Amino acid sequence: MKNVPISYPTFFIILPLLIILNSALTAQPEVTPIDSAAALIPRNITAKDFKYDRGETIELNWKPADRVNQEMLDGYEVYRAEESSDSFVSIGFTGPDVTRFKDNGVVSEKRYRYRVAAIVGDVPYLSEATPPASPTMELVNFNLANLFIIGCLIAGAVTYFIGHARRGKKLFIRKIAGLEAIDEAIGRATEMGRPILFVPGINDMDDVQTIAGITLLGRVAKVVADYDIKINMPVSRSIVMTTARETIKEAYMGAGRPDAYNDDMVRYITDEQFGYVAAVDGIMVREKPATCFYLGAFYAESLILAETGNSIGAIQIAGTAQPAQLPFFVAACDYTLIGEELFAASAYLSNEPKQLGSLKGQDVGKLLAMVVIIVGVVAATISQSWNIAFFTRLYDLMIKLFTVQN
Repeated sequence: MKNVPISYPTFFIILPLLIILNSALTAQPEVTPIDSAAALIPRNITAKDFKYDRGETIELNWKPADRVNQEMLDGYEVYRAEESSDSFVSIGFTGPDVTRFKDNGVVSEKRYRYRVAAIVGDVPYLSEATPPASPTMELVNFNLANLFIIGCLIAGAVTYFIGHARRGKKLFIRKIAGLEAIDEAIGRATEMGRPILFVPGINDMDDVQTIAGITLLGRVAKVVADYDIKINMPVSRSIVMTTARETIKEAYMGAGRPDAYNDDMVRYITDEQFGYVAAVDGIMVREKPATCFYLGAFYAESLILAETGNSIGAIQIAGTAQPAQLPFFVAACDYTLIGEELFAASAYLSNEPKQLGSLKGQDVGKLLAMVVIIVGVVAATISQSWNIAFFTRLYDLMIKLFTVQN
């Protein structure tokens, strides 16, 4: 194939076309000049102590810039420097829609300055430095004023009812069938000449349910000492054993029969849950107690114990604050102390003014909470259904009353 020479006129026509084509192919995408970069820099930046903390936080707030080219903004970078230094160090990054930042890395009583940069790509557009700010600790947190008022109301109610009881005025306490039946159940064991079994749960003395069970043991042991019948108390914790022995011993001394007390009334079995339950079941089958008390913290063993006691025909009084175990006790026992009834038993049986006053004062707190919940539900329902401003404000008030403000 022969080379065809290009004439000069053709060359001068093709060359400009090639230059234009090359420019079109290699041209970079047009970059919108960021004449609005300055507008992206946050404005009105304020740095101040975060109220009601321990003097370890400074809060920054700023106003976002104009929305021109806002889609180009990747976020805000926050920089901090001590007052005497011009070396600003990055301490955090926020999204483009965030206008607030909490600096938790400051030291009380030191003063700090801040700059906030608008980040576009990898380029920061820095703001001016803020005036120095220092974190301080406030002695009183007024955001918790609502809880303080509620606490004062409950404490005032407790104080009032304790004084009321000390003056000899009778406080109404709802009758609890399980506690009323204690004397009857022990009397039945006396008539039958059979022992009493007392199980204080499987937790140690650091559990409030065990403490409540031992408190009731004092009442049971007092009647047992008066009636001169046998009590058998197998335990799964050594400290519970020691406490129970002292409780029963004190009851016998109070009845004027210290010689009738025997340490073998309380026996340590084992810490292992089902090994303990198997041993207690064996005691129940062999000795056939006339009355069984289950008062304390129970778990999977609750139904095993209650069913065994039911099979030997014993009167059973149970009490626990474990919600999952209550149905088993209710089904298999004659009387069941449900939840807080176990904790109220000491005040119920002793009629001691401090305990009775505390019990009634707590009831006032529960009543207050119940009233607030009912009023809040009604207000929320009406405000949502009919959009009545009064009920909307009432609902907001109920929320604030029981909410901790940040």
